[in-house]
Amino acid sequence: MKFTRSAGVLLHPTSLPSRYGIGDLGDGAYEFVDFLAAAQQQLWQVLPLGPTGYGDSPYQSFSAFAGNPLLISPDRLVAEGYLPAEAVEATPTLPTAQVDYGPVIEYKGALMRAAYEHFRANGTAEQRELFAGFCANTAYWLDDFALFMALKDHHKDQDGGVWNKWPSDIAKRQKRAMKHWAAELGATVELQKFQQFLFYKQWLELKAYANSKGIRIIGDIPIFVAYDSADVWSHPELFYLAKDGSPAVVAGVPPDYFSETGQRWGNPLYRWERLAADGYGWWAQRIHMNLVQADIARIDHFRGFAGYWEIPAEEETAIKGQWVKGPGIPFFEAIQERMGDLPIIAEDLGVITPEVEELRDRFQFPGMKILQFAFGGEHNSGFLPFNYVPNSVVYTGTHDNETTLGWYLNATEDERDHARRYMRVSGQDVVWDLIRLAYASVSAMAIIPMQDLFVLGNEARMNFPGREGGWWQWRYTREMFAARAPGIAVGLGELARLYGRVPEEPEETEEIETAAVA
Repeated sequence: MKFTRSAGVLLHPTSLPSRYGIGDLGDGAYEFVDFLAAAQQQLWQVLPLGPTGYGDSPYQSFSAFAGNPLLISPDRLVAEGYLPAEAVEATPTLPTAQVDYGPVIEYKGALMRAAYEHFRANGTAEQRELFAGFCANTAYWLDDFALFMALKDHHKDQDGGVWNKWPSDIAKRQKRAMKHWAAELGATVELQKFQQFLFYKQWLELKAYANSKGIRIIGDIPIFVAYDSADVWSHPELFYLAKDGSPAVVAGVPPDYFSETGQRWGNPLYRWERLAADGYGWWAQRIHMNLVQADIARIDHFRGFAGYWEIPAEEETAIKGQWVKGPGIPFFEAIQERMGDLPIIAEDLGVITPEVEELRDRFQFPGMKILQFAFGGEHNSGFLPFNYVPNSVVYTGTHDNETTLGWYLNATEDERDHARRYMRVSGQDVVWDLIRLAYASVSAMAIIPMQDLFVLGNEARMNFPGREGGWWQWRYTREMFAARAPGIAVGLGELARLYGRVPEEPEETEEIETAAVA
């Protein structure tokens, strides 16, 4: 699918300001949408919205379908009668410029339990009807997810609650065990369902607000799912697993620019032939749910559909592995037959072969261009704007890169000199020079990380691929936003007008009722 000329901002909701230690779907999110509209932006790109596990990475989620309860706004719960006001009168002292996940998880978990108990005791007929409708319409993933999370909590002291360490009968989903544990943990299961109801209610209301302002959401679909997830536990037949339920082979990438030993992600690999047997039904459900959350879907590690790096599970690094052919064209033909034209962006970075390019171009999926990769070394790089094609998305950098200021400060003199000469600038305002270059390019979409709009250094970096711990934490503060967002909006608006990225009049969008999430 080809996209119209437009511009937007990359910002994960965890980075928004709030008084609860993590960005949420409350006032800060609505103020950010207003900022996008004032800046004449049409796109808001987020990272995966699922509940995060070990390492707090949104790319290692407990579910490919669920939302992250940490993003639920307590203030909106109070306003809508799902939480008593006194529950949020006193809040713990939590950082405002980063997320300290441990205390946040503990505090917001207690708030969600309080909201659930308040709902059980005081929920209105309308609220109960909405909740029941949501549970009915999402049962195909919600029932397994809620039981999975309840079981993880119950067995958390056993190897961290990883599902293949549970008692064998429930790890293997034997009918009698499933029935027993669903009854035994009934209240916790319903709490999990209630949290998903609240997340989707708040997220879809925010999305509807953004759509009403002419802003489309770009979601993110990691090609692989986490091993310790409801997806693998509930569909083990779709993955290469050993007899004890552990992965037999895992995903990653070979040694590259980011790491001399490659990246061993640890995700289990799909049995593509079994997925193909029913026309990739599970994947169709997954893409559908992502397009309920968003208007456009970015597929992370798109090249894995052409071929992926298979690592024996016993290997500690990604050095030893092999390329294995992916599902390729038949996969997207099957999904397209079910769903029609797909509003997908292909993350086509890394080792890209003619097969990957053919797959991307056959379905007219725009690929990604990263300006930080353009300079130095090969002076005819495909990341230089004169080599772009219109059906592409240009970024200064992504969540996996340094901030653009951090990149420039750490770049070689050859890279800095090449960038300055290419843009004919002094380098004194190099971040906004690169933003201008992105906007001026022929790429249909130009997306800038919020950190670059603030001209922040690597203290604001979101992630470093292959390194664990201490990432996904950056937030901006209310004070920073209030002081700088108006001026940034003026600058972005000027660039959008100058380079033909001004939005047309907003189209009317069909609202999605929370109870009808399918």
